Amino acid sequence: MCPVCAVAVVGGLGISRALGVDDLVVSVWIGGLILSLSFWLINFLKKKKSEFPISRFQFPIILAMYALVLLPLYYTKTIGIWGNTFWGVDKIIFGTAAGSVAFLKGIWIDKLQRKKFGKQFFNFQKVVFPVLALVILSAVFFLITNS
Repeated sequence: MCPVCAVAVVGGLGISRALGVDDLVVSVWIGGLILSLSFWLINFLKKKKSEFPISRFQFPIILAMYALVLLPLYYTKTIGIWGNTFWGVDKIIFGTAAGSVAFLKGIWIDKLQRKKFGKQFFNFQKVVFPVLALVILSAVFFLITNS
């Protein structure tokens, strides 16, 4: 994640607002993206610096990735808008957290399925399960916010 990516997230939120998509739905994808990029960076560092104990720094790397996205949103007054809440929590914060949990759940379900059956059912299953979890959660939030 880089500053340009954070700006792209801010821009994506702005465009989605202009199109009428609720922040809660969009931020589900932000949470999944942050977590996905965090895992990608950790794996990249493991391959590049195999002798370095990167496992001790996984949690700080993930926290830094969230900070790189959420702090610019906070300082641009995108987070903290009065009335833009869901269950008393800012929609972007809530959706990002929920999207991260859904993404992790999708990864967990994929690993559980592979362990139980000893194989994957279809190509790109490792990608489909977490993305499907985000799609389902987005649909649920869409239905909740549009009812």
